[in-house]
Amino acid sequence: MNIQTEESTLLDEFLHNHPRVLVLTGAGISQASGIPTYRDNTGKWLSRTPIQAHDFLTNALTRQRYWVRSYYGWPLMRDAKPNLAHISLAEMERRGQVELLITQNVDRLHQQAGSENVVDLHGRIDQVRCLSCATNFTRSDVQSMLQEENNLPEQILQTPRPDGDMEVPESLITSLTPPVCKRCGSDLMPNVVFFGGSVPRPTVQRCMSALESADALLVLGSSLSVLSGLRFCRQAQKLGKPVAIVNPGKTRGDDLAQLRLYSDAAPLLKKITA
Repeated sequence: MNIQTEESTLLDEFLHNHPRVLVLTGAGISQASGIPTYRDNTGKWLSRTPIQAHDFLTNALTRQRYWVRSYYGWPLMRDAKPNLAHISLAEMERRGQVELLITQNVDRLHQQAGSENVVDLHGRIDQVRCLSCATNFTRSDVQSMLQEENNLPEQILQTPRPDGDMEVPESLITSLTPPVCKRCGSDLMPNVVFFGGSVPRPTVQRCMSALESADALLVLGSSLSVLSGLRFCRQAQKLGKPVAIVNPGKTRGDDLAQLRLYSDAAPLLKKITA
């Protein structure tokens, strides 16, 4: 029996013994859809420090940097398609096995795959809001604004980064005219929780309530390096709920897991939902 078959059997047994689980997914789930992850399997950060929430709100150059990089990175997010992991989790929801699906990803691929009971813990990249009047825009609308206000080269051949980011020449950053609200003229911000920002309290409360109702916590494709995800493992331990973690690399929650599997989640989920 190979390791993938063995781990698939173990996960199937875990789900049989805990028929309704709270699922937490991270960047590893979307890697097969072409969206890069933040860290490697050792937990090492793979690129430069991401934009911080405070910097975006207070620094005009930071906003320029974000929007020009997002201009080139957005098509990757827009065109990404759900992979076997997303599809299998949607099937688990249809079978009544999922109490709630919490995702740390902002790509909305779980919803595209058919999952309905989903919390986007860190927001969603396909929405943009005005920082003054709270008017909402689609990210596609903002892409058009950027095209109309800037004479940007059609294509930049650079390595994509997580969450719709793309490395670009510095000269493009300082010359960019950022998008502004068509209603009040104020700055716009993607509807995501930047690093250093906080997940809204009602969102956390909804997730914690679902954890109390679930039989167990299942973590898929997350290193649990940030507290926003790790706290659910810690709370599960306090509640006496078993934790299963499926992730090829190490995680901060490994010592909290009753079941620790090291295969990619997609083939394991495919086997148990076939």
